[in-house]
Amino acid sequence: MRTRSISTATALAVLFSSAALSVAAAGSASAATATVASPGGIVADGALHRVFVGDRSAGKIVAADYTGAVVDSVSGISGVAGLAVSDDGATLYAAAEGSHEVVALDAATLDIKSRYAVATDKGPRHLAFAGGKAWFSYGDQWDGNLGSVDPTADPAADPAGGSGAVAMGQLPAGAMIHDPALLDTDPASPGLLAVGQTGISSDSMAVVDVSGTTPQLRAFYQGDYTLNSGIGDIDLVPGAPEVLVNGFQRDAYADGKFTASGAYPSGQRADVAANGLVAQTNGDKLAVYRPGAAKPLRTYTTSTTGTADLTWAPDASRIFALVGTSGGYTLKALTDPTLNVPTLTASAPSTATRGKKLTVSGKLSATVPLPGGVALKVTRTDLDSPNGKALAPVTVKADGSYSFSDTPPAGGTVTYQVAYAGDAEHAAVTASDKVSVSRTAASLTLNKNGNVYGYGADVSFTAHLGSTYKNRTVEIWANPYGSDKPNTLIKKGTVNSSGNLSATVDMKRDTDVTAVFAGDSRTGSKTAKSTAYAKVKISTSVAKHYKTGKIGSTTYYYFHKSTDPVFTTTMTYYKGRKQRFELEVYSNGKWYSSGSEYFALATDGRSAVRLPAPDQSGVRARMRSSYINASSGDNVNSTTHGSWKYLNFTK
Repeated sequence: MRTRSISTATALAVLFSSAALSVAAAGSASAATATVASPGGIVADGALHRVFVGDRSAGKIVAADYTGAVVDSVSGISGVAGLAVSDDGATLYAAAEGSHEVVALDAATLDIKSRYAVATDKGPRHLAFAGGKAWFSYGDQWDGNLGSVDPTADPAADPAGGSGAVAMGQLPAGAMIHDPALLDTDPASPGLLAVGQTGISSDSMAVVDVSGTTPQLRAFYQGDYTLNSGIGDIDLVPGAPEVLVNGFQRDAYADGKFTASGAYPSGQRADVAANGLVAQTNGDKLAVYRPGAAKPLRTYTTSTTGTADLTWAPDASRIFALVGTSGGYTLKALTDPTLNVPTLTASAPSTATRGKKLTVSGKLSATVPLPGGVALKVTRTDLDSPNGKALAPVTVKADGSYSFSDTPPAGGTVTYQVAYAGDAEHAAVTASDKVSVSRTAASLTLNKNGNVYGYGADVSFTAHLGSTYKNRTVEIWANPYGSDKPNTLIKKGTVNSSGNLSATVDMKRDTDVTAVFAGDSRTGSKTAKSTAYAKVKISTSVAKHYKTGKIGSTTYYYFHKSTDPVFTTTMTYYKGRKQRFELEVYSNGKWYSSGSEYFALATDGRSAVRLPAPDQSGVRARMRSSYINASSGDNVNSTTHGSWKYLNFTK
């Protein structure tokens, strides 16, 4: 402990300071979901129930299960741009544009089985599996073409890397494309391949039969964007001689030509399931259409930044979509695509009087017609029935509207929920609304507000609760001043027959004491607060005197005129706390202030101050140490003055 000095003529300034406390919250772990920075193809494997997603910039393929969770990955697929799975689901093919090869991987393990070199520096780009071969597109804006990989070719025929299995220039005569073209296949027509691309001044598309030894052209179109306004996506339509372009335009092909045959509402890209269902993306929405339908069967909200790519599970049980996120693109598994999701609303009055009838109304509607006479389950949840109470079901009218009346027996927040259980074509759906129902006001008081107590006093606070319906429980909380002390429940219990509940607080700091009544189903909640104040503990010892004696009835410490008195003050410690040292001098029968100064407390609560001697006899003085709320550096206690210490300087 360091001893400080004070001049008897010092003018003082009070210093204030504050401290900021910050708390860092720990994050919670989440499941590893498949995420890529730059999409490089997506394909689902029905045999393994896997989804494969290419990450073009990372040169990686990620394997996920049908929930979208990562199960495996492989790197070293440079510039992966397209993916395809063999008909049996055993082999995954990747178009590695960076290394100009098609890579065959074991779909179960992601071990690389073969690397097929492609004799071009302009691909491969897009990939599809049809007719027992992996087909790829390659080329530039002036000249595009098709190539294929035959996995049945004898690798011994070309030990340099299997390129003998690769055939280039497979686009049939009569067709012409620019750039690496988009490719698509149809499991229901395993020998057909759809080809489409947009060039500098024209767009072109074709359907090619690749079931035989030599690809055959079924239909071809090239134009100036008049049929499709450009081609950014192309899909074969199962069960019909059609292709779906850009997610919404249906073009039929016959006699070697394409003609417009209808459209879905505007979209951006799509994938068509083996049963003909269309999954179409448009902005942050992904809609499912039945073949040729004008209204969606189901609509999902995916991401505000849109969907980069999508694919159906081979069994059409779900859709896998790569949706934009802040960190790239995340795989989402969208389930129950064939269940139409109805719209159900519920509207209740915002306020109501307990015991009086109110009416709840709403509407049930769907883009797929609902069966007649649908009944909705009705549940009321309130303070008397926190787990819900079933009310009589309500039948939906022919126009989809419904209404019912109820008399709420309990006050507070009352929730009415209506629920449609769903059917073979519709998903279950619920709707709810809340009503604030009146309750009788509670009476709650707490005594001893504003009282000041000595440090460490045990003070009993009593809460008084007036009449209520059922609940007679009160909580008493104590919240000492200072951020280091939490608000603490010190008593919870049932009030006595007089309506009282008491709790004792150890008053070491100013304290907010709060009584809380939670309310019940007919009586409102209530809070009562009292703030009580606590002094600090102060004592001061005197050193360097040669004796003590009384002048009148007052005890003085006697000092030689050249001896410096030392005063050691002990005070209840708090971080940053200072004691105020105050000095007065006696003259002509009165005490006159000689100033005061603040001195910091050590962590043990002590502060030692040396007072310079006056060097003359006959001088009488007195000092005291005080804690001054706020001025002493904090406000957690109430102003407390120590006792005066009297000094007499002699020869």
